[in-house]
Amino acid sequence: MLPQEIIRRKREGDVLSDAEIAFFVKGIADETISEGQVAAFAMAVFFNGMTMDERAALTRNMRDSGTVLDWKALGLDGPVVDKHSTGGVGDKVSLMLGPIVGACGAFVPMISGRGLGHTGGTLDKFDSIPGYRTAPTLEEFAKVTREVGCAIIGQTADLAPADKRFYGIRDVTATVESIPLITASILSKKLAAGLDALVMDVKFGSGAFMNEYERARELAQSITEVATRNGVPTVALLTDMEQVLGDTVGNALEMREAIDFLTGKHQEQRVYDVTMALAAEMLAVSGVATDVADGFQMAGEALESGKAAEVFANMVSSLGGPTDFVEKHDKYLEAAPMVQVVKAAKTGRVLSMDARKVGLALVALKGGRTRADQKIDFAVGFSDFIKVGQPVSAETPLCMAHTRDQAQLDEVTSLLRDAIEIGEGEVAQTGDAPAVRERIVASKKS
Repeated sequence: MLPQEIIRRKREGDVLSDAEIAFFVKGIADETISEGQVAAFAMAVFFNGMTMDERAALTRNMRDSGTVLDWKALGLDGPVVDKHSTGGVGDKVSLMLGPIVGACGAFVPMISGRGLGHTGGTLDKFDSIPGYRTAPTLEEFAKVTREVGCAIIGQTADLAPADKRFYGIRDVTATVESIPLITASILSKKLAAGLDALVMDVKFGSGAFMNEYERARELAQSITEVATRNGVPTVALLTDMEQVLGDTVGNALEMREAIDFLTGKHQEQRVYDVTMALAAEMLAVSGVATDVADGFQMAGEALESGKAAEVFANMVSSLGGPTDFVEKHDKYLEAAPMVQVVKAAKTGRVLSMDARKVGLALVALKGGRTRADQKIDFAVGFSDFIKVGQPVSAETPLCMAHTRDQAQLDEVTSLLRDAIEIGEGEVAQTGDAPAVRERIVASKKS
């Protein structure tokens, strides 16, 4: 086969065979296909799309370009299930979700990523814990998952290596936004993790990667279809990212909020709704629960009994963190030296919140990154966020800013006031709008 012939066929809108896709993915992985040819292929797909069968073949071959984990061989004798989020601002759901589901009898080997741009990353939150190892050996990863029920770590280099090169080229050729390619990128890594089932949290709104609802819905449908065709039953929930999720944004601050959630000290309603809905779906799709309602009850009991908090504590200590982290987290989590109120500066109601701008305000504090190699400040961020729809005066706190100095405070005060629209008009979406908007499953013919 010739790479240029495959590119030409896709450029003309033809449907590629499994063999053609397998040939091209192999060439991406072993670099026998040039960067220019990969870029041309990506652009052809960007404009002409792919059928579900093509997407399934692309995903399967990218999955098989590296190691595919076999959890049965690694000693896990129960259902293996994971969750993936398309990313958001203040999204600390994985921190609670993994331990809740692990406490109910499923195994959750959660492979997560770091933040980039305006969206935060689960690994950055765990990096705020002294000693916690986000890159253990495969044997240690399996041991912790087997003994604790849950382990949250970072992606290893040998999982779906074709995706790493393919994504790097897409990133510099303006082809990232292709739904078929996003589907294959997400799922190749998740399916390489050897899952029995998967639940997707596909976000929409100002703070989401896919901000338009219909595009987010299209992505959710693509992911559920392709994963199911590859033998991994998958459910997707469309969840709201029109405003910050929860009360905090910033790595150590979000870790504190997660611990408060697990211990019952404080559970912000929208965080609770998203976390419990995902937990119920994970337990149902993996077969631990008989259905979603049963899953919701099981998750609630794990949370209320303290078992989920115990799983979290055991996971942290097993991966190198402090043994008393849950009880004494303030002793270990870094705190910013300045905590000051950011005031509204005008009277009215909160009409909307641009969550993306809030995420970029965190980046301005160096609490997020614009390049993958940047170090971040775990201590900085924002807490006690106001909700959309609330009335405010010029003295009402929009949030608390956790900063290093006055210059940082002045900068983010301006950024946050720009992100939070206050006026007398119509509220775009009230704070009590449902956080979980829609449930997507694969079609019966999959």
